[in-house]
Amino acid sequence: MARIGVEESLTDVQQRLQEDGHEVITLRQEQDANGCDCCVISGQDQNMMGMQNAVIQGSVISAHGLSANDVCQEVQQRLQQQQ
Repeated sequence: MARIGVEESLTDVQQRLQEDGHEVITLRQEQDANGCDCCVISGQDQNMMGMQNAVIQGSVISAHGLSANDVCQEVQQRLQQQQ
């Protein structure tokens, strides 16, 4: 399964992705995203300062306004597109 970075505050998403068999990495610092196939962020402070530093090659998904199930479906879709 894939290695997914998930922002620390999204524990329900972390649990759901682990149940689906993914390796989940808690994102506490920017470098935690290294080696992840996909990252999930809360979207609360997304690009607040207008800076864009690409840390990963994979997709970044904003969980803002989505349920844990919605986020997991989005992760699956993005991973399929990467293959």
